[in-house]
Order: sequence, then structure tokens, then C-alpha cells
Amino acid sequence: MTTLPDTIKKKLGLVIDLDICVGCHACAVNCKEWNTGGHMAPLTDLNPYGAGPDGVWFNRIHAYEVETEGGQANMTTYFPKSCLHCEQAACVTVCPTGASYKRCEDGIVLVDESRCIGCKLCSWACPYGAREFDSDAGVMKKCTLCIDRIYNENLEVVDRVPACVSTCPAGARHYGDLNDPNSDVSKLVAERDGYDLMPEMGYKPTNKYLPPRPRAEPAPKAIPAPSMDNPLLRWADRFLSR
Repeated sequence: MTTLPDTIKKKLGLVIDLDICVGCHACAVNCKEWNTGGHMAPLTDLNPYGAGPDGVWFNRIHAYEVETEGGQANMTTYFPKSCLHCEQAACVTVCPTGASYKRCEDGIVLVDESRCIGCKLCSWACPYGAREFDSDAGVMKKCTLCIDRIYNENLEVVDRVPACVSTCPAGARHYGDLNDPNSDVSKLVAERDGYDLMPEMGYKPTNKYLPPRPRAEPAPKAIPAPSMDNPLLRWADRFLSR
């Protein structure tokens, strides 16, 4: 079985603001576009133009209807989910060949396709459903945090972020070192009470979520009484009062 590194120099990851995610799927589409020709390429599509299309997607967006406090109204919350690059990654420790591993220099969890035998143990161990089996290639694939972007010195510094972060039109996705308390992402987590997904599992995911802000309930609008200045309304009132 594969072992986890004793120490992690950086904890590169994502902070996702659920308050402003609009569920546009731009992050998923750009992730698919970049990674189809990137580190884990290709990402197989299955029956893309027929009934029941499917395929390999590293980023998926779920929509939930959430009841607000007091039960007065409901709101739709969009929940993007990809690999969380857990500190205690069970997908790594169950791998029988060492194909799934966690890097000590930045905490990113990756798959070495040359060693993967497609046994799917890692996908069964992941409680977040973040592993994607490519049936054409016969190997497991997953989010790499776009290592071929974030370390690409041919790109401008501002572009050295994961594809999903670079394309989010609402600015709901943030990237940085969560091991550094002075980083922008760490400050966001502290200010907005960012949380782990399913912390009770004990996997200590690197990625954090910022909860939606409380919404003020709209005051009920008073319905004005009809004016009786209209002669037709006065006639109707007299007629109906008989």
C-alpha cells in the first residue's frame, strides 16, 4: 500500500465561495477543455451526442434547494466539487501499486497512469466521489489542480492558477497555499468561517468552502385598499352590499 508523506511544505488548494457561485458550469467546461489536452489527457467522452451522455469530468456542479432560517423561503445553492487533495487521503493509502500518491512539496494528490491497474480501490475509498475511471484508457484519473498550469513559467504569473479559477465569472473560486496563514485563501477561510466537506470522515481535505451569507427576509408588502373615488367601484359596492 502507498504511504502518505510525513510533512507537507505547501497545501495548495481551492477555496470556493458558495455565496456567489451561480452554477454556470464555466469551471467544469474550462477544466474539461484544459485537461483534455493536459497532464491527464485525454478525458474520454461516452456517447456525447446521444441519450445518456457521460464521460470523464474532474469538476462537477450540484444544485440543492436549501431552506432559509425560519422556513419562510427557499434558495438554490450550487455546490462545485472536485478532488479535495486530502491531508489523510484514503485513495492513496489503499492503492496497491503506488499509482496514487500525494506530493510532499505541495500536497497535490496525483495518479501515475503507468502504474495504475484500474482496480478502482481508490474510487471506492474516496467518500467525495472525486475519482474518475476512464474506461477507454483503463486507468483512474482525477483533478491535478492543473499542475501543468500553476508551474508553467511560460505563462504570465496571473495565469498560473487552475483552469477552473481562471474562468469563474463570479470570482467564486480562489487558489493558494492553505498552509500559509497569511495567504489570501487562509484569510478568506478565517474571515468567512470556511469549512471542510464531511469533516467527520477524518480525511482533512485541503479545499475549503465558504458558506452562503444569511439572507434578510423581505418584508411583506401591504396591499392598499381600493379607492372608492371610482364611480364604478361605488356602484359595485352598493350592488354587492344589498
